[in-house]
Amino acid sequence: MKYWKYYLLALLVIVIDQLSKWAVHTYMEPGMAGEISLLGDWGKLHYTLNPGMAFGVELPPPYGKILLTSFRLVAMVGISYYIYKLWQRRAIPGYIACVALILGGAVGNLIDSIFYGVLYDNAPFGVPTPWFHGQVIDMLFVDFPDGFFPISWPLVGGKIIPDFPIFNIADSCIFIGVVLILFNQNKFFAEENAVAEAPRATEVPRHDAETSEVV
Repeated sequence: MKYWKYYLLALLVIVIDQLSKWAVHTYMEPGMAGEISLLGDWGKLHYTLNPGMAFGVELPPPYGKILLTSFRLVAMVGISYYIYKLWQRRAIPGYIACVALILGGAVGNLIDSIFYGVLYDNAPFGVPTPWFHGQVIDMLFVDFPDGFFPISWPLVGGKIIPDFPIFNIADSCIFIGVVLILFNQNKFFAEENAVAEAPRATEVPRHDAETSEVV
């Protein structure tokens, strides 16, 4: 498989992600007013904005978002170069495809951060510039029923069932790429593991070499 096909996979993720966000922004109302049921009460479309990282984590204003976006830019360049190096090393195609999914997801959310403050005017109030302060559009919502975990369950027994974070296509692709890599480590890294476990070439032990004498 040619290396540029992995970049096409990443581009496909970016296009689908951006089209879904455009459709949600254009045709849906934010919050519960515009909520659309997909799988009964379990799966819904719910238009919300994420000002920071995963799960809404934010860096301190006013320049925290610029630092986060700059980091994402550096990560995007690094992952892009990593894909090419993997292809040169003839890494397993499935592994490179997983990295391409992660790249596509990262770029999808990066576009939101850089441009959405200008395109969709969704930058938080009071930021120094709408550029690099756009909020990520999330819409996929798995709505677990409210309640408590059974008392008999270890660690979480009796605690409130937390709301599942709302996410988007880009987040999903990053998650899928990471999970596939974790579950296929033995396959993806078989060659590296074999090299690491291979016994070293036979050598004369140091103490034998020092004590040997010519008779």
